[in-house]
Amino acid sequence: MDEDKRYSYWIDLASYDLETAKAMLKTKRLLYVGFMCHQSIEKTIKAYHWKKIKTEPAYIHNLLRLAEQSKLINHFNENQFALINELNPLNIEARYPRVKEELLNKLNLKKCKRLVKQTQELMKWIKNKS
Repeated sequence: MDEDKRYSYWIDLASYDLETAKAMLKTKRLLYVGFMCHQSIEKTIKAYHWKKIKTEPAYIHNLLRLAEQSKLINHFNENQFALINELNPLNIEARYPRVKEELLNKLNLKKCKRLVKQTQELMKWIKNKS
């Protein structure tokens, strides 16, 4: 598969995950809103990596490390960097039952609406950089 097809593959997955985040927001399944926002950004960064670096992105979920490896982090503004830091733990913490309750206490409806909006904006920005 060439780089363009790999790019499209990751972008399609990221878009699907963003739509899933929106669906979870509508049904107020807030734990999964954060998780899917993380997944959306992770896959968008991996698409960017294919487009710019032209190699397989690392099999990791750490958004900061992925952004560093793709050199995308050098272009982030303060708000984008803050969003990455906010989303980064939502991938791991959502998977462990002992921290789900704590995480749910941090994810209210207002915050999740903001996360979806900012995720959508960051995805668009990354795609425009590609």
